[in-house]
Amino acid sequence: MVNTKVEEDHHVLVHGIRLSSVGPGRSTGSDVVHELSGMDIAMKLHYVKGVYFFSGQAAQGLTLPRVKESLFHLFCEYYYSCARLRRTESGRPYLKCNDCGARFIEAQCDKTIHEWLQMKDSSLQKLLVSQQVIGPDLFFSPPTLIQVTRFKCGGISLGLSWAHVLGDALSASNFMNRCSQIIASIGSINMQTNFHSSGTSFKHQMSKSPAPPLSHKPLSVKQVDPVGDHWITANSCKMGTFSFHVTAAQLATLQSEISDQNQAEEMPIFESLCAIIWHSIAKVRRGSIQPEIVTICKNDPTAKLAINGIVTNTQIISTVKADFPITETDPKRLVNLLVNKAVDERRQIEELLEKDNGLSDFVVYGARLTFVDLEEVDLYGFELNGHKPEFVYYTVQGVGDEGAVFVLPAGPKGADEGRIVTITLPENQVPELKVELVKNGIGGWP
Repeated sequence: MVNTKVEEDHHVLVHGIRLSSVGPGRSTGSDVVHELSGMDIAMKLHYVKGVYFFSGQAAQGLTLPRVKESLFHLFCEYYYSCARLRRTESGRPYLKCNDCGARFIEAQCDKTIHEWLQMKDSSLQKLLVSQQVIGPDLFFSPPTLIQVTRFKCGGISLGLSWAHVLGDALSASNFMNRCSQIIASIGSINMQTNFHSSGTSFKHQMSKSPAPPLSHKPLSVKQVDPVGDHWITANSCKMGTFSFHVTAAQLATLQSEISDQNQAEEMPIFESLCAIIWHSIAKVRRGSIQPEIVTICKNDPTAKLAINGIVTNTQIISTVKADFPITETDPKRLVNLLVNKAVDERRQIEELLEKDNGLSDFVVYGARLTFVDLEEVDLYGFELNGHKPEFVYYTVQGVGDEGAVFVLPAGPKGADEGRIVTITLPENQVPELKVELVKNGIGGWP
C-alpha cells in the first residue's frame, strides 16, 4: 500500500521549480538530420538518469547564467542532443537537428548535501532529475533535460535525463564531462567548431539498403506492444529500486571466496558481484521462472566516439545462458560462465531492428535480468573549481519486469572506495532479496 504522506513529504523536499530552454549558441543550419541506428532505436524506451552532487566549496561562484552559457557552447558540439524526433514516411524515427534546445530546470532543496545523502533512499534521486519521457507530442519532446538543484549548504546537484536513443551511459557521461570543461574555461571559448565554422549544413543520408537476413533472434531484447509516439512501456507489476554500498574490504573477501586457489588471477569484481546477485535473485524467485538467461551490458573498449559530439549506443550487449539450475549452483560456476560464455548480440539486435525498418518497440534493460557495468565510465570526470563530485548516481528509467542491476564506482578514488550497486526489480521481490544479499556479505550500508 502506498504511503501518501511519505510521497507528499518527498515532493516538499525539492521545490521552487522553474523551467526554461537552452539551445546552441550558433545555428546548426537547415536540413540537418541524424539517422538513428538499429541499436539506437532498440533503446528508445529507456532513459539514462545521472545525478552529480557537489559541495558548497565546489559550487562556489557557479551561477545559473554561467551554467546556461556553458550549455550554449556545449550544444554547438552536441547539436543533435537538443534536436527533436521526427519520422520518415515509412515511420522510422530520426532526429531533426533544428536547435529546439534542451529543457533546463531550476529547483531548491532545504536540506544539505550531507543530509540528503545520509537518507540513502534511491527513490529520492528522482526528485533531482526529470522523469519526463519522449511524447506523446513527439515533435516537441526534448531528448535532453538538465536540472540544477541548490541545497541549503550552498552545494548543488546536477541532474541529467538523457534519452537512450541518443547514446549510452558512456555518451551521457562524456557529455557532462565536456560541460565541466566548458564551465571551467568560460570567457575563452572558441565557438568555431569544425562542424559549424564551415557555414554549411550536414545531412546524414537515410539508409535505403535492404535489411540483412536475421541470423537468429537475440535473447537480450523483448518486443512490447506498440507505444506510438509516447515512448514508455508499462510494467506488468510495480517495480522497486534500492542501492547499497559494497566496500573495498567486502569486495576483497568476495573475490577471495569466489576465486579458486589455483587461479593465477582473481575473478573480476563486476562478474563476481553479478554472480552473487544472480544466485540471490534466483533464490528469491524459487518456484517461479528462474533467470537462467541474463543480459550483460559493458563498454566496448574498442569503440571510438566521433568528433563534434556525434555519439551513439556503442556498449556491448551480451547474453549468458545457464543450462543448470541457478539455485543449486556454486556462484563460482556462475562467475566462470559470465567471464567466458557471454555471447555478443549487437549484430543480431541491429538485424532485428532493420528487418522492420525500426518500427517495432523493444525493451533491453529488464527484458532479461540485466547486469550493467558502469565501472569504466568516467562518472567522476565532471569537476567544478577543481573538485570532483561528492557522489554520482546513475541508473536507467524504463526497466522491464525481469529487472536490472547497475554497478558503479562508489567515489572519485576508484576501487579504494568500493562499488555502489543499484537494483530495480518487481517490488514484491525486494525485501527478501535484501535479506539474501546480507547473508552473502553484501547489501548493507556501513
